[in-house]
Amino acid sequence: MKGVILAGGKGTRLLPLTSIVNKHLLPVGQYPMILYGIERLRQAGVTEIMLVIGTQSAGLYTELLGSGSRYGVEITYRIQEEAGGIAEALMLAKGFFKPQERFIVLLGDNLFTDDLLPVMQRYQQQQPGSARILLKEVEDARRYGVPVFHSDNPHKIERIEEKPEHPQSSFCVTGIYLYDTSVFEIIQQINPSARGELEITDVNNRYAAANRLEYDILQGYWGDAGTFESLSEAGLHMVNRQI
Repeated sequence: MKGVILAGGKGTRLLPLTSIVNKHLLPVGQYPMILYGIERLRQAGVTEIMLVIGTQSAGLYTELLGSGSRYGVEITYRIQEEAGGIAEALMLAKGFFKPQERFIVLLGDNLFTDDLLPVMQRYQQQQPGSARILLKEVEDARRYGVPVFHSDNPHKIERIEEKPEHPQSSFCVTGIYLYDTSVFEIIQQINPSARGELEITDVNNRYAAANRLEYDILQGYWGDAGTFESLSEAGLHMVNRQI
């Protein structure tokens, strides 16, 4: 598979650090944050990667990563001019794929230790036009998108609720998704949310409603590194990992 890493956004929860540099270039352990996602993909055999970035720090990305060859991958860059949501950023990758091609998507601030290869292999066995997401059990699911499982089949997701006050499960949807190119048709069908963005939860709920959404559960460490607390925690978990 090819891979997409979404690394745009404003990083407002990490101000004033992100007034200087894009959050995905902030240090986590020994390395800039963005390198961990690249390495997780490379270790799973994904070597063709599209990196979607904002205008902030675009030059620093190319200075750090170049073509990607020093990290064993080939990187193609796309610029997201304005923050318009995860789904809008993913739409920029449409031309990177052949029709019906399958691929994996990471949010650049997701840091984790699980091997992606088994997940990718399971997704290859799914029917065309389906999707797969990764979940993680967390202490406070109210901060995240939360899966609601079918009452008669807990192996199926009925829908995803975004930051519910009363979560119906203790799991959250992480920023790791597997799609084929049917996802771009779905993105074109959804409407912007109240905050004016195209939400990836709306995309995944289209798959869930069609009974075409499957999932895996991350067993190791996972963090989204989007706040000072989670950024600090990620540094402690990643400090001894080598890239």
